[in-house]
Amino acid sequence: MSLPRQILPGRFYMITRRCAFRMFLLRPDDVTNHILLYCLLEAAARFNIDIITSTMMSNHHHTIVHDPDGNVVEFMEHFHKFSAKALNVHRGREENVWAAEPPGLLQLLDREAVIDKIVYAATNPVKDGLVERVHHWPGVNLLPRLLDGAPVVVTRPQQFFSATGCMPETVERSMGVPAALGDRATFLEEVRTRVEAAERTFAAQRRAAGRCVLGRKGVKAQSWRGAPRTEETPRGTIPRVASRNRWLRIEAAQRDRAFLDAYFVARDGWLEGRPVTFPAGTYWLRRFAAVPIAAA
Repeated sequence: MSLPRQILPGRFYMITRRCAFRMFLLRPDDVTNHILLYCLLEAAARFNIDIITSTMMSNHHHTIVHDPDGNVVEFMEHFHKFSAKALNVHRGREENVWAAEPPGLLQLLDREAVIDKIVYAATNPVKDGLVERVHHWPGVNLLPRLLDGAPVVVTRPQQFFSATGCMPETVERSMGVPAALGDRATFLEEVRTRVEAAERTFAAQRRAAGRCVLGRKGVKAQSWRGAPRTEETPRGTIPRVASRNRWLRIEAAQRDRAFLDAYFVARDGWLEGRPVTFPAGTYWLRRFAAVPIAAA
C-alpha cells in the first residue's frame, strides 16, 4: 500500500499510465483516437483540469496538466475508467485496459520542469523510433494545439456512450498556459525550440546507428494485441516530484515528510476517537470519510 499523497490546488503534474501487459491497446486508429480525446477532454471539463498537452502512445500515455482546484485524482479516475470501457467496446474485449499498478503522478515543481516534461511527452514517439517528427505521430498528440492555441472540439463517440445518457454530445477545450508559467508567447517559443532540438538529436542518433523509423503506416499496421518485443526493465523507486533544482526537490521532500508526520498523528487520534484535524491536502479520508481538514 502506497503512502498518503498530499493533493493541493494549483499544482502541475505529468500523469503517466501504461496498458495491461504493455499491450498496444491504444494503437492509433480513428476510433481509438476519438475515444481517448473525448474521454480526456470531458474529464478535464468535468473536474476543471487544464490540459497543457498529451501524447497517447500505443501502450501508454503522458499527459501534462495544471490542477487549479485539487481535483487531479478524480480526473484521472474518470478518464481512465471511461476510456477503458469505451475502448473495450471498440476492441470487443472485456479484460483490463490499464495496468493494475497506480498511474504515475509526477508533481512538476517549477516552470523548467513543466517544459522538460512537455518536450519529453511530445517527443516520445520520435525517441522510440516510430516517427521522424512529433507532428507525424498518428495518435493523439496535443502539442500542435498547445502551440497554435486552437480549441479542440470532439463529439461523443458512438462506442459505449448512450445518446440519452449524461455525457455531453460535444466537448471543447483549449490547451492553456497558466499564468504561473509566465508569458505565453515566451513559454511556447521555448517549448517549440526545445522540441525541434530534440527531433534533431534523435535524427542524428538514428543516422549514427543506421536505423530508420517505423513510420505512420507501420505504427497503424501493428496489431493492438501485440506488445513490445524488448524485455521490460525493472523499475526502481518511482519519483513523486521533478525539478532540475536540487533545493526545490529537497524542500518538496521536507514538505512531504511534514505532511506525513501530521497525517499519521491525526490518523492515530481519529482511530482512537479523539477530535482531530487532518493536514491540508489529505485526500482519501476527506473524500470517503469526511474527516475535518486544515485550511491550505
